[in-house]
Amino acid sequence: MTNPLLETWETPFGLAPFERISDADFAPAIEAAMAEDLAEVEAIAASEDAPSFENTIEGLMRTGAKLDQVLGVFYNLAGADSNPAREEIMREFSPKLAAHSAAIYGNTALFERIEAVWQARDTLELTDEQQRVLMLTRRGFVRAGAALEGDAAARMKEIKGRLAILGTAFGQNLLADERDWQRALSEDELEGLPAFVVDAVRAAGEERGADGPVLTLSRSVIVPFLQFCPNRSLREEAWRAWAARGANGGETDNRDVAAEILQLRSERARLLGYDDFASYKLETEMAKTPDAVRSLLMDVWQPAKARAEADAALLEERMVADGVNGPLQAWDWRYYSEARRREEFALNEAELKPYFQLDRMIEAAFACSKRLFGLEFRALDVPLYHADCRAWEVTRDGQHVAVFIGDYFARASKRSGAWCSAFRSQRKFPDVQAPVVVNVCNFAKGDPALLSYDDARTLFHEFGHALHQMLSNVTYGMISGTSVARDFVELPSQLYEHWLDVPEVLQEFATHAETGEAMPQALLDKVLAAATYDMGFQTVEYVASALVDLAFHEGEPPADPMARQAEVLAGIGMPEAIIMRHATPHFAHVFTGDGYSSGYYSYMWSEVMDADAFEAFEEAGGAFDPGMAEKLEKFILSAGGSEEADVLYTKFRGRMPGVDALLKGRGLAA
Repeated sequence: MTNPLLETWETPFGLAPFERISDADFAPAIEAAMAEDLAEVEAIAASEDAPSFENTIEGLMRTGAKLDQVLGVFYNLAGADSNPAREEIMREFSPKLAAHSAAIYGNTALFERIEAVWQARDTLELTDEQQRVLMLTRRGFVRAGAALEGDAAARMKEIKGRLAILGTAFGQNLLADERDWQRALSEDELEGLPAFVVDAVRAAGEERGADGPVLTLSRSVIVPFLQFCPNRSLREEAWRAWAARGANGGETDNRDVAAEILQLRSERARLLGYDDFASYKLETEMAKTPDAVRSLLMDVWQPAKARAEADAALLEERMVADGVNGPLQAWDWRYYSEARRREEFALNEAELKPYFQLDRMIEAAFACSKRLFGLEFRALDVPLYHADCRAWEVTRDGQHVAVFIGDYFARASKRSGAWCSAFRSQRKFPDVQAPVVVNVCNFAKGDPALLSYDDARTLFHEFGHALHQMLSNVTYGMISGTSVARDFVELPSQLYEHWLDVPEVLQEFATHAETGEAMPQALLDKVLAAATYDMGFQTVEYVASALVDLAFHEGEPPADPMARQAEVLAGIGMPEAIIMRHATPHFAHVFTGDGYSSGYYSYMWSEVMDADAFEAFEEAGGAFDPGMAEKLEKFILSAGGSEEADVLYTKFRGRMPGVDALLKGRGLAA
């Protein structure tokens, strides 16, 4: 019997045959695909033909097709629908895959061929894209340690293997803490909660097989619970469980894991000749240096902190008026902030939520992309990896563009947060490949499913990433879609959030779940007026996390990350009633891999551009200006990593932006 993961998939759009794949298929498929990949790479390295772009760089582009196919399925399922078997496969293969990568990047003969092509680059008549691919390939090998020799090379291999094990452990520990904690709620404890929160905890109880409603650590459940629960002691219990993820002692405690990761990253950077990991990591980003990152973050920190402290004083007054003595605590903020929002803006989340139906918000995201880029979406009836998923064929002018998969609901098998990934990325070489893109979210189920305003922004955010993947139009897969600098990758996603706030979009798609009526103009006006409400809190919790991430990776690594975290927060004067958005033991962005390590700041770096970019639309004639949409696709969405990020942005906008548009957009400008 053949392994379905290793077949050429004769399925609609070449989708994985999910209905035929079992967990038992993954391990043998990964082993076989790794062996095939190594054999292909070794054939290039051992070739007696003189090194050329075609036989070496493009040769590498031809390798690993089966491994990409297998891992594209496995990693998506491991994140979105994990189970004990998949977790065990992750633990087994994370170090094996790290060793596999190290074997390729440590292949001296292969690197010599790449270096020979690089040295001859000015004589090869390469296209601009080929020059870019050659530079990135060589740089990737050098930064992976290809130029190291002897003990240093051996140690680099050991470090990578150990980091793979630790990153997997960190993520699985966090998932275990989030999955295993639940708090049964009595009917009395549901009093005072709006209907959509009650529906969410009842649905969570059903999903977990409980007899009644349960509170879980899914963000889509616990955040609204903290907003609306009038029982202060119950809020504190829930908040402490949320804040303690990854720091509960025992086998799932992540504090020692984080400490070892930071030590190994530092050693890795020093082996490569860098002062510290932040210097190594930021070299290839737009920011370039830790000082540039810190400068941006502190420019935003001071006005955000001032706003948060002023807000805290107002919230504490409300708390005292409620008869609660003592300082405002972190488990009080969302509750009293929601009460203040209701009063100041006459805006009630419970009143607002029926207007943000999941299905209507999906339609809104699709409709905006049609007006901007001419995309059409047709629902597909195809087997997918979970019953909650749905899929659409994406076309333009009748031509196939991509397949888009949406996986929107929270479940115990899914890691927290929201993300965009690809089962298959766009390319034209060595064969034409249309992308298969997935958005994964953690929204609460309901009939119909209702979103908060923040949930709706998340949906638009992830769809912005999906557009970056779907509209990619490059030759080589290594620079397609979101294969860009980390502090540039969030530009398309954060920019797309702006279209949710366009009045005509809300007027058309924010329709009431029961009556079908459009959101009244008075309510729409209040929504837009309150768009920057509580922005001091949101900015402080984010910037604090970014500053701690930077401090972890700059200079000597901390022996005790929790002490270093406390030191950084004290140094910037962190308001007492706000905590980091991601404290160290559950900072998955930074510790499950090094994609966002020293790079959590990148959301704000991109926001400087996204605020400026949307201003360009407004200056040009409005949110759907066709000329600006054409430039956005040409220079940003379709270009992938074909040029440096600052070059692409300057082509789009004519200049680089300053921080002013960001502060204005967040309502923090003086």
